[in-house]
Amino acid sequence: MSAFCPGESVFLHAYSPGDINIGGLFPIHLNNNRTATPGPISCSVYDLQTFLQTQVMIYAIREINQRTPRVLPNITIGYDIYDTCGDVTLAIRATLKLLEVQSDPQSCLLPENIQSALPEPKTKVVIGEKHSEVSIAVARVVALSSVTQISYASTSELLSKKLKFPTFLRTISSDEYQTKAIAGMVKQFNWKTVAIIGSDDEYGKYGSNRLNDIFIKMQDICIEFIEILPGYFSKNTSKTQKKLDDLVSKIKKSSAEAIVMFTKYSNVNLIIKKAIQHNLNRTWIASDAWSTSSKVSEMPGIERAGQVFGFISKRNEVPGFKDYVMSMFSGTTNGILQHHLTQYPLCSSQSEENRENICSLTKSQQGSKPCLDPGCLANYIDQDESYNIYLAVHVIAEGLRRLLKCDNQQCQRSAKFTALELLMEIRKVNFTLNTTHLFFDSNGDPNLGYDIVYWNMSESTKIYIKTIGEYWPNGKIQVPDDLIEKYKKVMVSVYNCSKRCKPGQELKKQSNRCCYKCALCADGDFSLGGREECKRCNKSQYSSPQRDTCLNKTVEFLDWSDPFVIFLISFQILGIIITIVFAILFAIHHSTPIVKAVGGYLCFLELFSLLVCFCLTFSFIGEPTEVSCMVGLPFFGIAFSLCISCILANLLQILVGFSFDLKIGTWLKKLNQPVAVVAIFSGIQLALCVPWLYFDPPTLGKQTLNKTILLQCQKASTNYFIAMLGYNAFLGLICFLFAFKGKQLPDLYKNASLITISMLLFLIIWIIFIPIYINMSGIYKQAIEIAAILISTYSILGCHLAPKCYIMVFRKELNNENVITEYIRKHYEQKGMTVVKS
Repeated sequence: MSAFCPGESVFLHAYSPGDINIGGLFPIHLNNNRTATPGPISCSVYDLQTFLQTQVMIYAIREINQRTPRVLPNITIGYDIYDTCGDVTLAIRATLKLLEVQSDPQSCLLPENIQSALPEPKTKVVIGEKHSEVSIAVARVVALSSVTQISYASTSELLSKKLKFPTFLRTISSDEYQTKAIAGMVKQFNWKTVAIIGSDDEYGKYGSNRLNDIFIKMQDICIEFIEILPGYFSKNTSKTQKKLDDLVSKIKKSSAEAIVMFTKYSNVNLIIKKAIQHNLNRTWIASDAWSTSSKVSEMPGIERAGQVFGFISKRNEVPGFKDYVMSMFSGTTNGILQHHLTQYPLCSSQSEENRENICSLTKSQQGSKPCLDPGCLANYIDQDESYNIYLAVHVIAEGLRRLLKCDNQQCQRSAKFTALELLMEIRKVNFTLNTTHLFFDSNGDPNLGYDIVYWNMSESTKIYIKTIGEYWPNGKIQVPDDLIEKYKKVMVSVYNCSKRCKPGQELKKQSNRCCYKCALCADGDFSLGGREECKRCNKSQYSSPQRDTCLNKTVEFLDWSDPFVIFLISFQILGIIITIVFAILFAIHHSTPIVKAVGGYLCFLELFSLLVCFCLTFSFIGEPTEVSCMVGLPFFGIAFSLCISCILANLLQILVGFSFDLKIGTWLKKLNQPVAVVAIFSGIQLALCVPWLYFDPPTLGKQTLNKTILLQCQKASTNYFIAMLGYNAFLGLICFLFAFKGKQLPDLYKNASLITISMLLFLIIWIIFIPIYINMSGIYKQAIEIAAILISTYSILGCHLAPKCYIMVFRKELNNENVITEYIRKHYEQKGMTVVKS
């Protein structure tokens, strides 16, 4: 019992026997009446272009059989061509007819014993089908018998997978390259927003998915929407109309600069008709399925749909075929040609004017005219798929020539061979036909490129589809430079969406997901324009007012040339000079009572500490360094505590000298050790500042502002800084209290009173300084430190030491022990105390 028989069916069929037969599968009718309910299938919409493609195959075979010298001596090639109506089921049934066993045409493909080897079919190679979805189904069937399938129009990338379709080859480039070509053109023409319309079949689905992946990787292309048309779309039912209306509405609202339609002609036909009705005026990118369709390009009012760019496999004319058609096929006949003549019988002799009218009418109303002139028929010859069919026939002939080892005289092998042997030879084919060099890669794909076409609608009478560029599988795309420049100059699309921005701006997304507007970069950002996003300037730079570049920030610090700094420097230098002058005066009068009154040798230590304080203020000026930052405040704290310690020791001397309370006097006498007092009290400050310098010293800091970088010293440890100031304030407070108490003593030189004033000034200055310093920022923050140090230093220099120098220079009579003694005696006599004269 046999299995899997195709059964009887009436096909539109052309057959010519030969030693070797080539099968052909063509969708001569474009539609059928298939529904969800099983039943008889009938085909409709006869396609003149596909009819001519069947005749190209027959013409190419006839050419090979009749060529002198013969390509295949003593061997004749036959053909067996079927109309598939573009339907998968009908195509499979036709394929099964082609694969009938050679010895028994009535037998079925599969033997009763399924485990045995499959018998050799009578047809060793098949050309077709056109549609990828149909070719995929056919490829699965012919692979069972290792029969070679060569498609002239199926471009689905899925067919390149040799593990699934080992016997499939094609003479048209894969959609892998077509989608890359489309993406390349979108990039070249500076289109930034696209929409994709595909279909729920192998061709449209894989093409749409591939385009989506490529555009996502390109990053600067926005896909506004992807519409996958359902399988019922081409049936033109009420569901189709609703879907079509929704699609048109979506296109109207869209800001897409180009709409890619990667679907078959029957779907495109409905969409373009609707686009004409609604005057959509868009830019369409046509896939090879409809880029040269005369049925679409000759629709009335096509210019209202918009401009059309498209891709088609490299176009060439089939040599001599036009003359062959004009001669009414050189008197040959076949089943498909006979059917054609029933649809369009030959016209009788017509005048040139009548012939033009008939051609025009025929194109708009196919099948409605009683006759068709052969001259009109020649107008339907395409230059892409027809040439691919012509290539396919010659590929087979070249494979046979290699397999049968033929020369111009004879073939060394007979026509008895297996389909697998022929497949292996065809895959190795590498030859040039006319100007076309052809070979197959490991995926069975040729090295052919694409022509880029444009529908020129400037002619009011006829749409002229012209080639404007080309694309090759190596990724090279060529289009006119003037066209590229035209589109590259466009900054804002016709839908008022920015495509490129001026320098200093970036694209900001609007409510529409693919519509952008140019917006000025934020402060601190810059952009070179185009589609570049705003980028942040580095920390050492700021953005220009136009935000188109970054400018280097100015490095700021307390500069020597600053007027306020010059003012402070003058006081620093003056302070140093005065201190040195005072030291000289004290040295000259070191043995006089007034020098002894201010501490004797301690006054020199006090003057030294004041000189150090004046000199340290210079470390705060100019570009700061790590060393200058470390020297500044810590050393000032040490030096100033040394100065206050000297004053404190002097106060203790005064208090001890005039204290008559025995209990208090004894306590003060024990403290009256000037060297020990100075060493202990200044040593405590030293003990605070040395760890500060060792563990967490002040460092050079950079404060980055909008347009400047501020260099200044940072305290690092706030605790050490507060401890240093706090300790000096503590010493100042003690001195103030001791000096205030000593104001009642008989002090001719007013030491205690003057120390009280100087300490009060010191404490007030630093109480005011701290909050100002904390809240202040900028280059003058360190100037405030200098001012505080200068005022503190001048308060001691002016209130404590300057009056003594005045006496030494201008009131020398007071710098005498007798005068001091007399002053003390009078002081106590006024208080009623008896003073014994020595």
